[in-house]
Amino acid sequence: MSAITPSDTQHRAIAAIRHWFQSEADRKQVFRLFGYAGTGKSTVLRFALEELGLEHHRGGGDGEPCTPGVVTATFTGKAALVLRRKGTPARTIHSLIYSVIEATEEEVEAAEKKIEEAVARARGLTGFERTTAEATIEAMRQGVADMKRPRFALNPKSDAAHAKLIVLDEVSMVGEEMARDLLSFGKPILVLGDPGQLPPIQGEGAFTKDAPDIMLTEIHRQASESAIIRLATMARQGEPIGFGRYDDHVWKMRKLDVTPEQALRGGQVICGMNATRLQLNNAMRRAAGFGAGGWLPTGPGEKIICLKNQNDLGLINGMFLTLSDIVDEGSYYLSAVVTDEDGNRIGAPQADGSRGRLRIYKGHFEDHVAFDKGRHDRDWKLKKGLTEATFGWAITGHKSQGSQWENVVVWDDGLGRTELDRRRWLYTVITRAEQGLVILA
Repeated sequence: MSAITPSDTQHRAIAAIRHWFQSEADRKQVFRLFGYAGTGKSTVLRFALEELGLEHHRGGGDGEPCTPGVVTATFTGKAALVLRRKGTPARTIHSLIYSVIEATEEEVEAAEKKIEEAVARARGLTGFERTTAEATIEAMRQGVADMKRPRFALNPKSDAAHAKLIVLDEVSMVGEEMARDLLSFGKPILVLGDPGQLPPIQGEGAFTKDAPDIMLTEIHRQASESAIIRLATMARQGEPIGFGRYDDHVWKMRKLDVTPEQALRGGQVICGMNATRLQLNNAMRRAAGFGAGGWLPTGPGEKIICLKNQNDLGLINGMFLTLSDIVDEGSYYLSAVVTDEDGNRIGAPQADGSRGRLRIYKGHFEDHVAFDKGRHDRDWKLKKGLTEATFGWAITGHKSQGSQWENVVVWDDGLGRTELDRRRWLYTVITRAEQGLVILA
């Protein structure tokens, strides 16, 4: 048992989880354990699993028997990576319950040919018939665009089908459809959520929109002494955060008082909107001395973030990468020697035991100087097999979810369609900081 002693509130939460799993899970599939930053959700989970005697699930493979247990999953790959580094086997919900289905090039080409034929026929029409044909063609084009995106089919052989308990962490981003698919496995699901965080880009969080079974609101004594937790609480409650110093490592300052060079030294920069992200990346690259090299990454020291999982290579969406020995390979991709945040080489295994170079799609980098919203749809075929990455000097709040950094600079660009959106965004980005925080407004 851990040396940490749970508080009375946490003891009650642990007992409630144990009672649910042992006596109620057959008729109440989901247990919601919610809590704000600093309230100890992870501590409650750890003690509850110990008291239930549940170990991590081990799927059968290579003739080994399956050992049913706890399966832990998160919405983002980076959140799963953080948990694995802390000793908890975790994966994304997508990789846990879905299989990826992609249309073949032949299927897409056949659909595009039908569009060409429809366009040719429409040229001979007039009036209402022409209008109807053009509407049909537009619907066909949307269908082709959808074909070019990966689709996910429920995997009935998933480890979720054999687990004793599914634990979901960082669930604020889980939407309705994914929640229904998780529930379809019929297994008890324990969800850890923070209702103060950002919901999915569209709609509300399926698990966080309903009332929790346990809501942790008591901030730990150690956490309550943190200026970061104090500011996060103020943001969540809609209280104004004034300019000034909150401790030696936490400040709110005016943007005009900070140069790009100072922002570079301040830590990971997080903003609200993609347009802001592109502008900040350009400014910070110039400040770091990379702007003269054009819009492509130029070597070690460039801050690069992965945008798409490649499980066979160990690449995770949200992982930061280091590129060296970069070669511009033409119109659509560059190649490079790539290492991850821990200094491990990333690439396909070679015959001599080394790792190969990665081929990296250029389009996300080019968006920083010539943004083209149709680029990635046009390049869908060219991107297959390529690593997708972009500059990571600045990232959006949604991209930051599931991650934490020792020091964070929040570039407040006013994101938030409503007051609630505004609170959630600010609370989420503030809680990405572990020790140092600067809010720029």
